Amino acid sequence: MSESSRDTAQGAGWGPAEPGVYRQLMPDHVEKLSWLNPRILWAARNGVLASWFGDPTGRTRSRWVARRVAAGTAADKVVRRDVPERFSFMVIGDTGEGDASQYAVVPGFLKAGADTEFAVIASDVIYPVGATDDYGTKFFRPYQDYPAPIYAIPGNHDWYEDLGAFMRVFCGEATSALDAESRPRPLSRAWWRTLLWHRPRPADEELLAAARELRGAPGQQALQPGPYWALDAGPVRIIGIDTGLLGTIDAEQGAWLREASRGPKPKILVTGSPLYVDGEHHPCAIEGGGTVDEIVRDPDHHYVAAIGGDIHNYQRYPVDVDGRTVQYVVAGGGGAFMHATHTIPVVSVGGVTERDFRCYPLRGDSLAFYSRLYGHRLRLRRFFTLTEAEATAVVAERLGTEPGRAPGPDARVTRRTRLVATLLGAGGRPDRTSRVRLPVRKIYTRLFSPGSATYSPPFFKCFLRLDVSPEAVRLRCLAATGNRAQELDPPVEDEVVIPLG
Repeated sequence: MSESSRDTAQGAGWGPAEPGVYRQLMPDHVEKLSWLNPRILWAARNGVLASWFGDPTGRTRSRWVARRVAAGTAADKVVRRDVPERFSFMVIGDTGEGDASQYAVVPGFLKAGADTEFAVIASDVIYPVGATDDYGTKFFRPYQDYPAPIYAIPGNHDWYEDLGAFMRVFCGEATSALDAESRPRPLSRAWWRTLLWHRPRPADEELLAAARELRGAPGQQALQPGPYWALDAGPVRIIGIDTGLLGTIDAEQGAWLREASRGPKPKILVTGSPLYVDGEHHPCAIEGGGTVDEIVRDPDHHYVAAIGGDIHNYQRYPVDVDGRTVQYVVAGGGGAFMHATHTIPVVSVGGVTERDFRCYPLRGDSLAFYSRLYGHRLRLRRFFTLTEAEATAVVAERLGTEPGRAPGPDARVTRRTRLVATLLGAGGRPDRTSRVRLPVRKIYTRLFSPGSATYSPPFFKCFLRLDVSPEAVRLRCLAATGNRAQELDPPVEDEVVIPLG
């Protein structure tokens, strides 16, 4: 087994290394995604409109589901797969940027997933707006050599064109558009939303047909009953829920989730929005009352894990729920730009402490990565850039804990390293050397990190492999850095065995 980031800096991807072969898999021309582009910002406006004028996704989702049932899909929305008693499957989240950060994951994913029964994409299959024409280079091409079926749950970006492309690719819909609804009352909130709403663009049918051929083998085919579903495989039931544009679920889906969660079979939830993330609890509201996490915590439902996408890194929170442990996992590091982990404060949530919490990349690696980004963008490399050892040491000091990897005997924490850590929002106790915080979390990553000069190895991407037996599920987080060593033997960054008893 290769070294991980918890072992050495080289295991994290730092230092001289042989580049991976992922660039050979990419198209000749890749359009880098930039959220500074007004055209992209305007196309992706539906999330903002939904928060201002009301979220229509529950009603739209209900119409899509009704259409699938009318077409003959099972009303219970359960897929039943005949698998061996012991089998494995993959989970990968927030994949579809279509650039180097996505393709860098592919070689290791194919190697680790070669003998698995299926894969699940958890959130944001396609950026920026889930368009049909983007599926060729952002789904079919990168995973053309994965031999098994791929199921998916949509993220908010897949909803920016009313989920039409997702429904065509994963659910067998013939069209990307629903029939128009009745016009709302003039000048009402719904009227303004309808007036400004981004609608699906016409699809290039020849382009889509050619893309489908890339995953045209019989063993690669899967048809799911809708944007939310349950999958019975061996001793477990995997339940995927669609949290739409704003991270909630509608009453109809909530009622289905309660019904699908009944029974003694152990269950794993896959959701577009994680329930524990960045040291906070987000239980996910259900329209009409209740939360998704209340369903997960109910002992009669026998959930053992809840895996969410949306945030582009890996986190794990082993939460004690009335004497049993439920593993809450963030797994959104499958291809989009990296969300920082060094901004996560000392963890104390749901009974989980810093001792139990796991993340990838390590906070020190995250801080070193972002120090390079800011050094490049602000043309202040000598001031901002921290070595991985310096970043590891200063993060450990701020958190007051042992670092995930020893920083090395020559790592010194100086006034400059403390100031840079403070400016970049490193977690822990605030540093009084500065009250200024540069935007690092979603604002910075949305605006600047895509296409920056440091968007080259190490990428700090990841994916999950879950090995299922009648007794337990072994969950492993495997890394993809873009370096050849990690492609040939993806390092294990975290591992936990989840009993099914």
